[in-house]
Amino acid sequence: MARPTVQKYSMAGAKAIADAASLYCAFVLVGLFLFASVKENQTLAVPAVTAGRFSTERPCDEIYVVNEGETLHTISDKCGDPYIVERNPHIQDPDDVFPGLVIRIIPSVTQRKV
Repeated sequence: MARPTVQKYSMAGAKAIADAASLYCAFVLVGLFLFASVKENQTLAVPAVTAGRFSTERPCDEIYVVNEGETLHTISDKCGDPYIVERNPHIQDPDDVFPGLVIRIIPSVTQRKV
């Protein structure tokens, strides 16, 4: 009977197709990951990180990212904006400020150079 040989070849063909599909999916996933990481690096609006700290030429842009160890009082002194809490309604507790928090700052004209 010729049927067992036909099944043998169709199982081998199915395995080859499954292996090729797995390899194709792996390449697609790696490509998407690389594309997303390159696109993300090009569109970042936050300052670059240098040695664990955010570095900017101007310390107080309109959009400010809180660094480790900073409080609203130190940011207010550094940027010359005493109304940080009023301009940022998402800050419900002024004592609960954490690194990475994005706040809006409007520096005063007489901003102290740091």
